[in-house]
Amino acid sequence: MSTTYSPGRTLPLRVEIVRQFKRRRTLVMFGLLLALPWILVIAFKVGPQPSGQGGGLRMSDLATAGGLNFAAFALSVSVFLLVVAVALFCGDTVASEASWSSLRYLLAAPVPRDRLLRQKLIVAVGFAAAAVVCMPLMAMLAGTLAFGWNDIQVPGTGETIPAFDVLPRFGLVVGYALVSQLVTAALAFLLSTLTDSPLGAVGGAVGLWIVCTILQAVEGLGVVREFLPTFWNNAWLDAIAPEPDLSGMAKGAAISVTYAALLIALAFRRFRRKDVVS
Repeated sequence: MSTTYSPGRTLPLRVEIVRQFKRRRTLVMFGLLLALPWILVIAFKVGPQPSGQGGGLRMSDLATAGGLNFAAFALSVSVFLLVVAVALFCGDTVASEASWSSLRYLLAAPVPRDRLLRQKLIVAVGFAAAAVVCMPLMAMLAGTLAFGWNDIQVPGTGETIPAFDVLPRFGLVVGYALVSQLVTAALAFLLSTLTDSPLGAVGGAVGLWIVCTILQAVEGLGVVREFLPTFWNNAWLDAIAPEPDLSGMAKGAAISVTYAALLIALAFRRFRRKDVVS
């Protein structure tokens, strides 16, 4: 019985998922993200204990107040690591195929260019999303086991909010952390279609994040800073305040999604015209 060629059946998602999951960098990155909360727990257990009382408190002073406080602290200090993880999963996906000289063979299979790029983007974003979500969830588990499930204390004022009132908001915080990383993911993916060097694609995305972080500290830029993709990264702190304010998160999400959509569209446009020789 003969089979006919069907473009829609080429490069199935399950094949790409297995290929990416078995790669050493995937296992190392997830191992690091899942181990980080436990490393922080050990650091707090070994070091001097913060009082956790009074006003003017930093988030680090309240990290041992309970599982939710610890998860919020872990999320705040691991932003750069999450950026690296997202850039790695999305920047390595196409460029690595080019560096192995296997990209042209995939296209000769033949896998349509748009489908190849779409399948790789879906898998890359999926792994990046899993990376962003797994770290705060593991931090909540580690913090709860180490410091108990207590009401959350708000940095600065030390006010207390019932844990089960904050829990849905913390889910929103994790979702926002994921959305805010879309720019990094999209830029790394675009660079991955432009270069044969995975390190160049990953480094370019991380480098732009660093530059934007520096620029947002320049007050002379005024309102222009609000259009930087990193400006609203910490807007999630308003969601766990006694009186939650989601306006900053809404602005940050809108900017992140807009930039990501433009960068991904540019990646597809560029790849359609690219002369693939490796």
